[in-house]
Amino acid sequence: MKALYIASTGMSAQERNVEVISNNIANMRTTGYKRARAEFEDLLYQQITRAGSQSSAQGSVLPAGVEIGSGVRTVSTPRIMSQGSVNMTEGELDVAIRGEGFFAVQMPDGRTAYTRDGSFERSPDGELVTSNGYPIDPGITIPGDATSVAISQDGLVSAYVGTDSTPTQLGQLQLARFVNKAGLESLGDNLFMDTAASGPAQVSVPNDAGTGNLLQGYLEMSNVNSVTEIADLIAAQRAYEMNARVISGADEMMQSTSQLR
Repeated sequence: MKALYIASTGMSAQERNVEVISNNIANMRTTGYKRARAEFEDLLYQQITRAGSQSSAQGSVLPAGVEIGSGVRTVSTPRIMSQGSVNMTEGELDVAIRGEGFFAVQMPDGRTAYTRDGSFERSPDGELVTSNGYPIDPGITIPGDATSVAISQDGLVSAYVGTDSTPTQLGQLQLARFVNKAGLESLGDNLFMDTAASGPAQVSVPNDAGTGNLLQGYLEMSNVNSVTEIADLIAAQRAYEMNARVISGADEMMQSTSQLR
């Protein structure tokens, strides 16, 4: 009986849906995290009677056919790249992005990754790095005797060095935009990688080309809404239970049929 296999695809799809939702909930407090959403599509159909075929010798046409579907599958889990809330941290090197941009990060293997996590630190050499020690691209080095590091909304990094009475410009933070942000590949560690689907990075300074601006002393929080996620979780559980009942009902029908034989 096909109903067994059709319902099993529904259970599998809702299991994947719950996995996506659970990952969103687990990352509610992850800096710069963007929630994912499971999207589904129906599978192939068996056409028993084709719509538009003749139903009589006089040329009558069937207005609708008979099609039996074969279930559902998860087609994608796109990221929802909406702006998360911005919280004050008072950290001198904490930077939040207000807008669509991403910070570029130089990976150990030479590739460039992208992140919304602006919780930066200093390396032993004074280089501006992420929490995992990956340097920001383009690199910015803060002298050891620098004080009062300032990061403007335009991404200009400056500090008072030594006994200087005027600030010294240390570098310029840049932001990258993508035509299709949902097409970015998630690497973990709050990092994304560009793909053929996302398009190449369009790099510019903050406040230019729609990249957004920066806020020093703030961090962007996750855009996960706990109420929405719990509601989606309940809906996924109910859908899973209904598919399980279909399997149970189909099994009972098969048992009844076998007993009649």
